[in-house]
Amino acid sequence: MTEVTAAALATHPFLHGMSRPHLAILAESASDVVFPARHRLFEDGGRAGRCWLIQSGYVALDLNVPGQGRMKIETIGMGELLGWSWLFPPFTWAFGAVTIGPVEAFELDGRAVRASCAADPEFGYELTRRLARVVANRLQATRIRLISESAASPRVR
Repeated sequence: MTEVTAAALATHPFLHGMSRPHLAILAESASDVVFPARHRLFEDGGRAGRCWLIQSGYVALDLNVPGQGRMKIETIGMGELLGWSWLFPPFTWAFGAVTIGPVEAFELDGRAVRASCAADPEFGYELTRRLARVVANRLQATRIRLISESAASPRVR
């Protein structure tokens, strides 16, 4: 892991338009990371403590459906944020995630970012607003996937 600058973060689509001072706050809790293919980043229900801004590669989001096993919900790729559960109590992952191939990302420490949000409400609002869009999109993707799976499954009456 290496340190990340505000200028490097500014290139990520999730952060486009964020002010330099706010990018500098994020840079304090960011690292540059690389994961190999098939690396499980987190499990549904596990302790959430970080998030990633994907720079290259793909990550599959999945959900463990009782009686059916893992169901792929969505694929996250370059320019997207992976992980939002670190911001909201009880800080547990709502999905699982595994890399499809090698992945490069900016990793943000959730505890440090939460502390920065509390210390600077303007920064906290800006980041939360961006994260809320991600949450809404993921929930919609999950809804669509579950409806599709349900429609494809024969009904028992």
